[in-house]
Amino acid sequence: MDDVNGDFFALLVDESCDVSRKEQLAIVLRYVNRCGSVVEHFIGIVHVRNTSALCLKEAIVDYLAQHSLSLSYVRGQCYDGASNMQGDFRGLKTLIQQESKFAYSIHCFAHQLQLTLVAVSKKCLEVGELVLLVSNILNIVGGSFKRMDDLRESQAEKVQEALDMGELETGRGLNQELGLARAADTRWGSHYKSFKNFISMFGSIIDVLDTIVVDARTLEERAKAKGYLSTCQTFEVAFMLHLMRDVLGITNELNTSLQKKEQDIANAILLVEVAKKRLQKLREEKWGLLVDKVSAFCVKYNISIPNFDDFYVNSGRSRRKVVDHTILHHYRVDIFFKIIDWQVQELNARFNEVTTNLLVGVACLNPVDSFSSFDINKILMMVELYPDDFDENIMVTLKNQLETYIVDVRDVDKRFSNL
Repeated sequence: MDDVNGDFFALLVDESCDVSRKEQLAIVLRYVNRCGSVVEHFIGIVHVRNTSALCLKEAIVDYLAQHSLSLSYVRGQCYDGASNMQGDFRGLKTLIQQESKFAYSIHCFAHQLQLTLVAVSKKCLEVGELVLLVSNILNIVGGSFKRMDDLRESQAEKVQEALDMGELETGRGLNQELGLARAADTRWGSHYKSFKNFISMFGSIIDVLDTIVVDARTLEERAKAKGYLSTCQTFEVAFMLHLMRDVLGITNELNTSLQKKEQDIANAILLVEVAKKRLQKLREEKWGLLVDKVSAFCVKYNISIPNFDDFYVNSGRSRRKVVDHTILHHYRVDIFFKIIDWQVQELNARFNEVTTNLLVGVACLNPVDSFSSFDINKILMMVELYPDDFDENIMVTLKNQLETYIVDVRDVDKRFSNL
């Protein structure tokens, strides 16, 4: 407590069960000590009745009070992605921010990005159905070594046929064997890889399902395989596979960048904006190209292509409930536009203005390349997020101090020249 010196600190909290299955809360403080160094200090474990956000908050407040610390001095929060921690309405993050409004929380960018797909799949029935279908098919096709061997043989034959017909190029690293990547809810890249490989191996997957329908030992497996075979050979599944591959492909580079150990904050923020613009471009300019790709895929695998001018009939609802829009409207407006709009909306919500201003402001203090990222206006925008700590007079003084500082470290003080 002497080291904290009555100054601001950030709160890091995680909860788990001990060996006796009692809920416990680990509390860590992050602060700048008297020497100007950033310190993370584990201060204790608290047993709690349950893991509700309110119970966790009460435990934290009581424990801090025992050490003469108050929530009013909290200037940062760090938790995992559980709803009781990160919930916007009743999560621990929100409850603490109601008492200390400048206790900002920035959730892991990579995990935030991964959760956008989960959010979209919960909003859009077609996306949820696709994720479930692909997962179920991969489970049944990969259910035994024999089926995996059949899949490899079928894929090898199809690659050889394509090479013989000149449809594929040969070369080092090309045409390697693809795996059946199972997707996980919190792994963005796994969904992208799963959909991409499913499209590439579609013919071989159909062959294996066909074999299961004939040769499976149990009636249940044969019935499941027949249902999956019928469902995945539809225009809607082909359309959704290609759409989600394109959407996830746009953000795949962002996903890779966000998971690098040495993260460039400013570059990560820029990549988020790039992803949003590319999604918008996909929405405005790439509809025709997507339909052409899906149509070519359907022709290749003998899948019926609907007449886009016909009225749409929802096979999942009663035929008495007649819809009054065309198939074109269904795929373009109800699916294509909505999924992209929801994806952009999720990115905007999870990478919001406060988060951006905080991170960009911090990145401006990076000393690399003679403080090339230094930008007084962006730093002042970050400071404006703390009006109780920086009033109008301090802001004027701070601007002058920052101008003096950058001249000092760039041109005057030679100790900074090699940074």
